[in-house]
Amino acid sequence: MVAQIVGYLYTGTLIGLAFYALHIIALIMLYLHHRRERPPVTPQIPEAELPVVTVQIPLRNERYVARRILAAVAAFDWPRERLEIQVLDDSDDDTTALLEAEVERLQAEGYDIHLLHRAHPTGHKAGALAAGLRQARGEYVAIFDADFAPAPDFLRRTVPHLIANPRLGFVQTRWGHLNAEYSLVTRAQALALDAHFTVEHIARNRSGLLMNFNGTAGVWRRRAIEEAGGWQHDTVAEDLDLSYRAQLVGWQVLYLPDVVAPAELPPLVAAFRQQQYRWAKGATQVLRKLSGTIVRSPRLKFSQKVMALLHLSGYLTQPLILMLVLLSAPLALYTPHVPVVVAALGMLTMLPPLLYVIGQAALYRDWPRRILVYPFLMVLGIGISWNTTLGVLDGWLHRGGEFKRTPKFELRGRQGNWRETQYRIKPDKALPGEIIISVYALTALILAYKLKRSSMMPFSIMTLLGEALMLWGALQQLPGRFKDKKEQGR
Repeated sequence: MVAQIVGYLYTGTLIGLAFYALHIIALIMLYLHHRRERPPVTPQIPEAELPVVTVQIPLRNERYVARRILAAVAAFDWPRERLEIQVLDDSDDDTTALLEAEVERLQAEGYDIHLLHRAHPTGHKAGALAAGLRQARGEYVAIFDADFAPAPDFLRRTVPHLIANPRLGFVQTRWGHLNAEYSLVTRAQALALDAHFTVEHIARNRSGLLMNFNGTAGVWRRRAIEEAGGWQHDTVAEDLDLSYRAQLVGWQVLYLPDVVAPAELPPLVAAFRQQQYRWAKGATQVLRKLSGTIVRSPRLKFSQKVMALLHLSGYLTQPLILMLVLLSAPLALYTPHVPVVVAALGMLTMLPPLLYVIGQAALYRDWPRRILVYPFLMVLGIGISWNTTLGVLDGWLHRGGEFKRTPKFELRGRQGNWRETQYRIKPDKALPGEIIISVYALTALILAYKLKRSSMMPFSIMTLLGEALMLWGALQQLPGRFKDKKEQGR
């Protein structure tokens, strides 16, 4: 009886993971079909016809990277009288004083730049963007998080597409990486993001599927924002929410993979873990909010609806991975019968890693070296499964919520030291569960070894390593482990 129950649970989990694996395989096939298509040539717009562009920089407590983003935006190759810069500051530390000095200096140099500080921010990033938009004078709005460093020609290569196509709602560009080689953690994140921006975005955009705005490194048409209902803060994924709403009311989107805006990757396991919780929660909230509208939409084809729902529900794979973790001990104790067809479907879960190989091969000549970090990405993904499952549950049960920022430290290449900073991530409610899962994974590994279930051991080892990584990340953030440079100099 117990073996039957275990078998049913294992079968259901494999079917669920195979379902999402098919989604990834479909994206890979669409990418391979469209990969040789070139993005549209940048339209040539006479200098006199270049419009006013508002650049919004939403930030909170970014003392280490604030100067860098202001310098990058100030260097944009765009007529200065038609460039407005809004620094949307929700900080409650000395970042505000630093920004005041930088904004004052740039104003003296003739820039139309304003610091909009909210002492009592509501709506988090969405609230800041909405407040700035009410005061903006630009017809087009470029958005950059504080950790980005866009090139001077960014606006020249993006805004003309919006001018030339009046139905184009926003342009998204590819994220690059300022510090991909900093550590194993940043290398693993670069691997995942490259797959998303190279394979997934190209597949979705060029085949007419709905795709998301990534919250930064893109340009919006102001009218598209307004017609889609504006920035809303009933989810913590305001970017995903708005981009889907805009497409549902008929706005087109364009992805430009050849325009790259480099950014800083979080070097800390704790920061990555916190970021993934927010993304899992936000995506689930958007799924809950928009799934009915997507299903009923007369604008969308059946295939577009299916792929959109699979996209928004992608983080549901995390509870399925967690279920595999919880089944590891019962599977070591019992040998459930699994239908051959289901076992074959389970083999589909071995194919999605091709996504990362293709993403690296498309971007780098040394991709064989870069792809070697994939096992670490797998361990990291299993390790955060409890944390992201909590994020999915939180997103399904609650609207809105606290937007916890991911700290940045002005890292480039392998240079920089996050330990000499003041930002720290406090342990959260997921930590006790991760400790329990660590003990459970060790128990499952011992059982598999004693019962000679060698096929079960690799997954238990990866689970144990993943949870150990989460605990190590929490230990890194304990008080006294690192101090601010100023404090060290006292």
